[in-house]
Amino acid sequence: MIRFSVITLFPEMFESFLTASLLGKACARGLVQVDFVNPRDFAPKPHRVVDDSPYGGGAGMVLKVEPMVAAIESVAKLPVDNNEDVPLRILFAPSGTTLNQQHVHRLAKRRHIILVCGRYEGPDERIITEAIDSVISIGDYVLSGGEVAAMTTIDAVARLIPGVLGKMESTEDESFETGLLEYPHYTRPVSFRGHQVPNVLRSGNHEAIRKWRRTQALKRTRERRPDLYHRYAFSADDRQLDLDAATRLAGNVFVILAHHPVLDRKGVLVTSSVTNLDIHDLARSAATFGLAGTIAV
Repeated sequence: MIRFSVITLFPEMFESFLTASLLGKACARGLVQVDFVNPRDFAPKPHRVVDDSPYGGGAGMVLKVEPMVAAIESVAKLPVDNNEDVPLRILFAPSGTTLNQQHVHRLAKRRHIILVCGRYEGPDERIITEAIDSVISIGDYVLSGGEVAAMTTIDAVARLIPGVLGKMESTEDESFETGLLEYPHYTRPVSFRGHQVPNVLRSGNHEAIRKWRRTQALKRTRERRPDLYHRYAFSADDRQLDLDAATRLAGNVFVILAHHPVLDRKGVLVTSSVTNLDIHDLARSAATFGLAGTIAV
């Protein structure tokens, strides 16, 4: 079981999120526990103000240190038994470290996590100094507050808690688990608007299916997330699959050497000079890299 304590000014935002789908079932079964603390409860009466204008000027308001720290410490200082870890205190802010799947795995090993939702222009820096262990961002963009980021984190972590998913094996080939994006999926019907399910997936050949899926994962990562692709630790099998896929693609590519008509640097139509050596060099390069051929025109 894992417990999340959410420090938020808007706990009502979580109502439907925590009652629907797999997460709702996990909460009902006691696998995931989520409770809330509102910083306004720790702000002075009668107005319960939790924000103020920034020192130095500027637009927007800043979350006040006293009510925020008091709200966090009301949870962090609760008695813990011998089987419960000291809570990890996380603040969500665009300036934080970007959340990734490896980070999610580390969080899933905790017993209790405090999620602090930022608002307005952000928190007084002394909130972080005094009461936060880690600042996290869920991406390079700005949200109205940390509530959506907290939901994202709860969902990502909860999926890794034993019993939340029907089969833990279903997480093994997901995007980012192996360092690659996930391969494409298909189900019935076989044909939809001219788009066919790849024959290999209906062949019953499990080794061919495995290779196809791995090749597709490599291809998708290379095209969509080159940053992940270049950091990926290729196995010998991965390198061969990637090379085979690149070779098949190259088999449809020709090199064309244009002799006429071509334009010079002034835009005048001219005829270029081509020697046998040029043709031989291009043909040799095309053969070396598995291209379909060389055409001189």
